[in-house]
Amino acid sequence: MYRRIRAHMRRLDAATRFDVGTALVVIVLYAVAWPTLHVTHLVPVVAQPFIAALAAFPLLLVRINPALGWAISAGSALVIALAIPNQPNNELPFQVVHLLCLLVMLFAVALRSPSQVVAIAWVATALLFGTTLTSDNEASATTAWGWPVALAGLVLFGQLIRRLALSRRLLVRQEEENELERARRAILEEKARIARDLHDVVAHHMSLVVVQAQTAPYRIEDVGPAARAEFESIAATARAALNEIRSMLGVLRSDGQLPEHAPQPKAGDVIDVFEGARRAGVDITWTVHGSLESVPETTGSALYRIVQESVSNASRHAPGAAVHVSVECGADLVLLVGNEPGAALARASVGGGHGIAGMQARAVAVGGELAAGPRADGGFEVRARLPLIVPDSETVASAASVDTPADR
Repeated sequence: MYRRIRAHMRRLDAATRFDVGTALVVIVLYAVAWPTLHVTHLVPVVAQPFIAALAAFPLLLVRINPALGWAISAGSALVIALAIPNQPNNELPFQVVHLLCLLVMLFAVALRSPSQVVAIAWVATALLFGTTLTSDNEASATTAWGWPVALAGLVLFGQLIRRLALSRRLLVRQEEENELERARRAILEEKARIARDLHDVVAHHMSLVVVQAQTAPYRIEDVGPAARAEFESIAATARAALNEIRSMLGVLRSDGQLPEHAPQPKAGDVIDVFEGARRAGVDITWTVHGSLESVPETTGSALYRIVQESVSNASRHAPGAAVHVSVECGADLVLLVGNEPGAALARASVGGGHGIAGMQARAVAVGGELAAGPRADGGFEVRARLPLIVPDSETVASAASVDTPADR
């Protein structure tokens, strides 16, 4: 039987088990208070079960509403002390069961009620004990007024346990938030990794498709109008796919920004372009005269895009050719990008593609100029002059709208 009760109790939640245990304790206390009430107080027989109930039953509110339970217990104790006389051999104004229940309820108030309610309960209980437990005996009076100190210790102990429990809950909550933050950060890092993989794998091959489709009419003999239109359609489709890839990469960025809202490159970032091209196998050398840190943001962004497009075109149209870059920052910013004759020079004219036109538009937008064309030795050269004074806002806005194949 006992094992069945224990098994059933384990299936209940903590609050239900606490309520069941409290009910059992109340039943035991009531069973003690009722039969012994006539020993301590002069109470009619018919009133004994009600007086005993006032002593034990407020304990049922210890979890639900401890402040209300304490108020009922303290109020009934005051009424009993004033209205019901004691037996000649009893010095307590109310039963020991009532005293124990009142202390438990005060402790519960200290654990769960607001500070103002705790202070009121402590003062009221101290006054109750100090007035009702006082007698003509000096030692008894001293003991009665020592109750406020004992009650203060009980309340402070309850407040300490409450603070410790609150700190533990806050710590657990903080650990849960930290765990969620770590999980969110891991997801963002995974998104960033996926974005990089997509860029490295898909965008690279799609760029090759665009380049091959655009240069095929110049590399292949006798390309008819239908085939030329087909190549143009392939290039347009590939560029549209690249634009969609850019949108998807924007969603997968770990910082939640779209690429259009990402920080724009600066003039000093051209060094990264040079080093990246060298790591990719391009025979590139460069010289930089002057400081690029003082270059305005719009001019620096235009310089970066022009260098990026020029180096990319040199590696595509003249594979294996040496590329020389010179950047001179004086009164104006002067850029020179040239490549030696390569193993497979494209036969495209200066105006045969969109890259050079886009570079020229970027240079003009910031108040500069750009020229590109073949050299006498069979190589190719891009020459640009960009001012170091920022143009007006309308011109800068037009620069932002320029989109070259390198951006796609």
